Amino acid sequence: MSKELQILETIDKNARLSAKELAVMLGESEEAVAAKIAELEKQGVICGYTTQIDWDKTDKAQVMALIEVKVTPKMGKGFDEIAEKIYQMEEVEAVYLMSGAYDLTVMLKGTSLKNVAEFVSSKLSAMETVLSTATHFVLKKYKEHGVILVKPSEDERMLITP
Repeated sequence: MSKELQILETIDKNARLSAKELAVMLGESEEAVAAKIAELEKQGVICGYTTQIDWDKTDKAQVMALIEVKVTPKMGKGFDEIAEKIYQMEEVEAVYLMSGAYDLTVMLKGTSLKNVAEFVSSKLSAMETVLSTATHFVLKKYKEHGVILVKPSEDERMLITP
């Protein structure tokens, strides 16, 4: 595996690692690692750094929804133009082109069920190229971005061996 991929896989799991810490882990010089990270940022391979937060453990009211969207692609522009209009909307967390019954999956964070419903009815469904939507609300998160968010259950039964 290339050093570039090793850097990417390592910071994908923990973006707080310094260039110095990465250098030690990868057996490289700090300068080489810092230069490679700067190059990856310039190329747009590293697009940003985020923190994984379990918002359910805070007082912030938040609803997450997955919205399946069926659209009519425009000639010569395909799905890209429609996806761009959707991902430019402030409420939208992610947009994916999908295979299957729906064309796009839109991940959305809202403050309430009503807030998400208003977004779908007034912004998303109102787009002339949108044929239909199906909205699914996230009820509980168990694992997100590779991080387990719930404490594993412990079997309280007594172990019996022959």
